[in-house]
Amino acid sequence: MSDMNAPAAAKRPPRQSRTGVTSTGARKAASKSDRSRAREFALQGLYQSLVGGNAVTDIDIFTRDLAGFSKADAVHFDALLQGCVAEASQLDALIAPLLDRPMSEISPIEHAVMWIGAYEFSHCPDVPWRVVLNECIELAKEFGGTDGYKYVNAVLNGMAPLLRALEIEADRGQGKKPRA
Repeated sequence: MSDMNAPAAAKRPPRQSRTGVTSTGARKAASKSDRSRAREFALQGLYQSLVGGNAVTDIDIFTRDLAGFSKADAVHFDALLQGCVAEASQLDALIAPLLDRPMSEISPIEHAVMWIGAYEFSHCPDVPWRVVLNECIELAKEFGGTDGYKYVNAVLNGMAPLLRALEIEADRGQGKKPRA
């Protein structure tokens, strides 16, 4: 009877790694840090706030019950969700001058990702500016439109020198250049 099962097993595709990147270039779940996961959950919550107008308390309760939340950095999630919603108008004021269109024409996903970037640039000095930029690009690649990550990159790259000038200048002194 084991001979009959052998051909079926041979037809299975090879097992894929749980780490690395997907075919779209996004990081696989096992490759993500606790903070990366916190950003993903915060993005989902901010989307609910932007699109549904849901109360941040309801979003928080709902999100904490989602599968995988236990692997996220809950403190960073709280800071991002609570901070971005509380400072929405200030974050929009940072973002708007860097846009080439009205904020109302920006996808809610890209809008929320830019909030996360602006918030981390402003309030999370322990996160290097290049990490903020990279994490936001990864979020936009995974959850946003096809080329939305390019737009997020351009906006946040324009914002970084305004909010992290000393850090960027130190990078330049070491021969590193900000990406355009």
